[in-house]
Amino acid sequence: MSNNVERILEKLVSFPCLGGDSNLPIILWIDEYIRDLGVDTQLVYNEEKNKAGLHCRIGPAVDGGIILSGHTDVVPVEGQAWDTDPFVLTDKNDGKLYARGSCDMKGFVACCLGALPDMIAADLKHPLYFAFSYDEEVGCLGAPYLIDAFKNFYKEKPAYAIIGEPSLMQPMIGQKGIYVVDTYINGSAGHSSRIKDEVSAIHEGTRLILWLENKMNQLIESGHIDDRFYPPHSTLHVGVAKGGIAFNVIADQFHFQWDMRTIPQDKAYEIMAEFEAFCKARETELKMKFAGFEIRNVELHPPVPALDTAPDMPIVDLVKKLSGIKQWDTVSYAAEAGQFSEAGFQSIICGPGSIAQAHRANEFISKSELVKGMEFMAKLIEEM
Repeated sequence: MSNNVERILEKLVSFPCLGGDSNLPIILWIDEYIRDLGVDTQLVYNEEKNKAGLHCRIGPAVDGGIILSGHTDVVPVEGQAWDTDPFVLTDKNDGKLYARGSCDMKGFVACCLGALPDMIAADLKHPLYFAFSYDEEVGCLGAPYLIDAFKNFYKEKPAYAIIGEPSLMQPMIGQKGIYVVDTYINGSAGHSSRIKDEVSAIHEGTRLILWLENKMNQLIESGHIDDRFYPPHSTLHVGVAKGGIAFNVIADQFHFQWDMRTIPQDKAYEIMAEFEAFCKARETELKMKFAGFEIRNVELHPPVPALDTAPDMPIVDLVKKLSGIKQWDTVSYAAEAGQFSEAGFQSIICGPGSIAQAHRANEFISKSELVKGMEFMAKLIEEM
């Protein structure tokens, strides 16, 4: 069985479907693989019909099933120093399989597909479902459409969702949410000696950036702490800032890109509403000096909700049993688990491979992790 999973993984990593690009080559291959085994599938296309999610059911149409979820896109390799072709699964005889996506997260998808014949052959009392998405790596954009289509298609109600992000098969009961924003400031240009007469977009942008930092510190000081995460608080961070043409020219344009990564108790829209109110107050004041002053915030993608699964929920005990790992943990990255949870499914993150290998050159998954992934699937089949 492990050899079969490696062959499936070899095929999956050969599709260089980057986040934001079409994923049709890989999703159509997966669709054909599943259909060839006699399982009906449903493709959920985007409006442009160049991307699709996939869902299917194995087993009876009764309540209490489990969703196995993964994404089909990967991050770019450009600019990274790879020792091998990143889209060819390479075995260096060191117990590891190298390729982009081998760990994040085509290893889990390969385990699902590799276990499918056993799922079909088993006398399942409750169903298993596959839910494979697109554009996870650029903001978890595809999952909401897939989840909506899933809920509308099936009359029965699945109980749990297992999102197979790499966790070394440890149950992860929490994730931070994420929200990414572009902020644009339009000021007035002029000679730098006239700084008190003009409105510098850079100066005003700096005030906004300091507001974000102060807000983060305010949340910490007010006790918004969740020790399950590291760092144990929400973060607000500016990663890109551009503006100005010369030291002696007042900048009329400034742009910065920032994100917030929120613990479950902090809500991205609430923080954003406070930020917008501050921006509006600055606009009102500065328009008296320059009528064309403007602050514009552009949402790069909708907020991805945090995951906050309670340790005593049944799914936690189940995944502990299946994985053999009794200690749960949390992750600080965003994933689709929060979206499944928000949709009403008890959700958890658990999958083969280490997140430490994701998004880097020479990404790999250990063969032993694939074995653990398949053992998990075998126990899951037995459980169902």
